[in-house]
Amino acid sequence: MAVFVALGAFLMTLFGGWAAHRVTDRRHLVLGLAGGLMLGVVGLDLLPEALHAAGTPVFGVPQALLLFVGGFLTAHLVERLLAARSAAHGATDSGTGAPPGPGTGVEPAPGGRPRVPQVGLTAAAAMVGHSLMDGIAIGAAFQVGEAMGLTVALAVIAHDFADGFNTYTLTSAYGNTRTKAIAMLFADACAPVVGAASTLLFTIPVEALGSYLGFFGGALLYLAAAEILPEAHHTHPARSTLLCTVGGAGFIWLVVGLAE
Repeated sequence: MAVFVALGAFLMTLFGGWAAHRVTDRRHLVLGLAGGLMLGVVGLDLLPEALHAAGTPVFGVPQALLLFVGGFLTAHLVERLLAARSAAHGATDSGTGAPPGPGTGVEPAPGGRPRVPQVGLTAAAAMVGHSLMDGIAIGAAFQVGEAMGLTVALAVIAHDFADGFNTYTLTSAYGNTRTKAIAMLFADACAPVVGAASTLLFTIPVEALGSYLGFFGGALLYLAAAEILPEAHHTHPARSTLLCTVGGAGFIWLVVGLAE
């Protein structure tokens, strides 16, 4: 079941890469909805389940909450390291000093300043690694229960549109060929399926599962709050985008309530 559901992430990632060719004025609504779905899954489903499975206090704080913060900080650190690597290779926008990175919709620098292809491939490879962990999270959640697996899968599928979009954009924007961009996109699309399939080979202990879900929840919250939602509201700070975000979170509340 986990592998079958992960195929949805495969298709959504490819759709995101296809949309990178044909960005429309409605992309901000899709990203706003994805951000709301991710926020709802983290706050209303992942974190409560993680606390239930790994709520043992460590120096006065539940283990799951410590790993939740750790997941958020790890995602932030990875994003900052990629940004620093881009800047070190001369990939900053001319005259701005703002390094591009995942979720920024990076474009070639003004004035024809050359990009370093390896930087784009490195950033895209990081997206592939992230998608692999998404697949593991789907499989791990299905080990908790089918309802949990479906809600986590929904969050992964929701943000895989942005993953596919950014994987293709990052690869091509740094001077790589269209063939390489498509290859990285396909690798990113396959990664969740491979990650979900890997969990069929082992069963994760309950406490370790809760700890992992807490860590994954922190990383997912960072992606929603620091990349997906700012990207959605940056060029189109419209009321409709906000309504999509609120609607996404409300939809997860409904799903969790029905599952209970």
